[in-house]
Amino acid sequence: MPEPLRVLIAEDNILVRAGIEALLGDEPDIDVVGTCTRYDELVREALRVRPDVVVTDIRMPPGFSDEGVRAAAQLREQAPAIGVVLLSQFLDPAYLLALIEPSSERRGYLLKDRVATPGQLATAVRTVATGGSYIDPLAVNTLVGAGRRRGASPLADLTVRELETLAEVAEGRSNAAIAARFRISERAVEKHIGSVFTKLGILEDGAHNRRVKAVLVYLSR
Repeated sequence: MPEPLRVLIAEDNILVRAGIEALLGDEPDIDVVGTCTRYDELVREALRVRPDVVVTDIRMPPGFSDEGVRAAAQLREQAPAIGVVLLSQFLDPAYLLALIEPSSERRGYLLKDRVATPGQLATAVRTVATGGSYIDPLAVNTLVGAGRRRGASPLADLTVRELETLAEVAEGRSNAAIAARFRISERAVEKHIGSVFTKLGILEDGAHNRRVKAVLVYLSR
């Protein structure tokens, strides 16, 4: 039987921290190995304990600004194997884009009021622990809707199916998973994705995270 995933929680609100710990503690394949409340403590403990994933609030002491994002950036440099799931009170594209720079690999973004949704947090943890990216579906849908309402956005040129495919790509799903979800062929998914990137003017650059990163950049505009 594989070893459980080791998770470190960073959250200064004692009730929220206890709730996250309880949610993850109920998962048989996840082991909470520690908790902390401050940015400096988070970085220090993550480098000492070397968890598989850090689940952290974006804002925490001492500055209550972007400590979670800065911790994710520091850990990418010093311990790239550690995944990070950011918890945000509100949808903020700037934080989301900062999180996935320069790569969406092993990074997740989840809205706090969705943490209690059955299985959502655990799914995010498992996804980033295995090298993937997990973006809250509600965040993706909100960004897509905003782009549609603005009208001038390049998203206005996309068909309904292309928008749906774009949302799936932004959530980190593979072509096979998207095909299964829509009950179409993988070839059809490839065509939809190709059309999306053509309409958005996104050129092939060979980057591992091009799909998620480029989609989120355009969704935030």
